[in-house]
Amino acid sequence: MSTSDDTTGKAPARKGRNLVETVGRRIRDAITGGELKPGDKLPTESGMTEQHQVSRTVIREAIASLRADGLVEVRHGVGVFVLPAQEGLLQNGLRNVDAGRVSSIIEMLEVRAAIEIESAGLAALRSSPAQQETIFECLEAIEKQITAGNPTVESDRAFHFAIADSTNNPRFRELLEAIGKQMIPRSLLSDSDTSPSPADYMAQIQKEHAAIARAIAGGDDSAARDAMRTHLKGSQQRYRSLIRRL
Repeated sequence: MSTSDDTTGKAPARKGRNLVETVGRRIRDAITGGELKPGDKLPTESGMTEQHQVSRTVIREAIASLRADGLVEVRHGVGVFVLPAQEGLLQNGLRNVDAGRVSSIIEMLEVRAAIEIESAGLAALRSSPAQQETIFECLEAIEKQITAGNPTVESDRAFHFAIADSTNNPRFRELLEAIGKQMIPRSLLSDSDTSPSPADYMAQIQKEHAAIARAIAGGDDSAARDAMRTHLKGSQQRYRSLIRRL
């Protein structure tokens, strides 16, 4: 079997992952180096496919990684635009975080994904109006903490517990409780829960939370799973990006 570069999207998984990281790094370097400035529009998907000599799948995954890091914004039907530099959670105050701790966070997020993607889907199918109201109350509590500039770790945890409870299968909550405090990754990046997370980072997290809550309330189990997957996979990407910088 040939080992030459395959730009059709059928390359082995590791090779494809390497291409995603290579393209993502090139665009990231262009942004951080000033070649691409805030507000600039990236080339079209087909243009980047030709420019980097990779498949459309590679381009999409590279853009998804950059979006998760808060470097670009995807405006559907318009294009991909460079965002202003952000002092987000993964760029501010974490200079002394060791790689081992971040690796532990990524491992925990993988476990949570295995549990919570399904719990979101079941919650959409099984939740009562009262349980849905509790989910939105938790969402509102997080928003109030953000507005007040307070830490959101406990209210974030309550939001995910409310979704687990809405499956009406107590084992989901038991599994999350077994994970403990480390269930919310940013609680592991400091010695206490008393430091608020940066507002721009929390705005992104809250947007993801809202998408999950709406899908559950709408009874759309597929959308609920997708929204939870986006939330947890996005967090994995953000922390993988951090560990590459340590």
